[in-house]
Amino acid sequence: MDWFSTLSLALGTAWTSGINLYATVAVLGALQKFAGVELPGGLNVLDNWAIIGIAGGLYVVEFFADKIPYVDSVWDVIHTFIRVPAGVVVAYAATSDLDSSITIPAALVGGGLALSSHGTKSALRVGANLSPEPVSNWALSLIEDVVAFVGTFLAVFAPLLIFGVLVIFVIAFLWFFPKIIRALRRMLKAIRAYLNGDRYDADALK
Repeated sequence: MDWFSTLSLALGTAWTSGINLYATVAVLGALQKFAGVELPGGLNVLDNWAIIGIAGGLYVVEFFADKIPYVDSVWDVIHTFIRVPAGVVVAYAATSDLDSSITIPAALVGGGLALSSHGTKSALRVGANLSPEPVSNWALSLIEDVVAFVGTFLAVFAPLLIFGVLVIFVIAFLWFFPKIIRALRRMLKAIRAYLNGDRYDADALK
């Protein structure tokens, strides 16, 4: 891969890691293992059967946890400390063969993209959990899965396209950032109320 393709893959998969880390890792590993894709830098270790199996198994767990109201928000809080660092690691590993002047900024931007996609996902889940019906929760979860899978494929096979997606996402994220912060605060309050066994009052916790 040339430097642009490698950088697009690094940032694209860091972004999808913030949405669904396990799907991203499983897809990358499977593409190298079965489709003959040569992943750049340190990502070439992902074709290991153990890594693919663990990532696939954790994806199955997340698939169900992600569709249970409030459990999904608890899961997201825990994964704030997993998805975001993973975004840094993925971006760094992908660009590890490039000059350090690219590798280090890529890792930092990758972490930022993972944080922003994870924050957006978490904020949307707060809105879904406040909905009186569970359909929106399931729909969001399935859409997120599709975005993670398609985004990873685009990062590997369509670097220019995924770069465009990232630009659009960053613009939209900056536009909606204040609402995302408010939603995340409500999520934390909702989780605190849930863990304390209190009734969640959406109006009271605004």
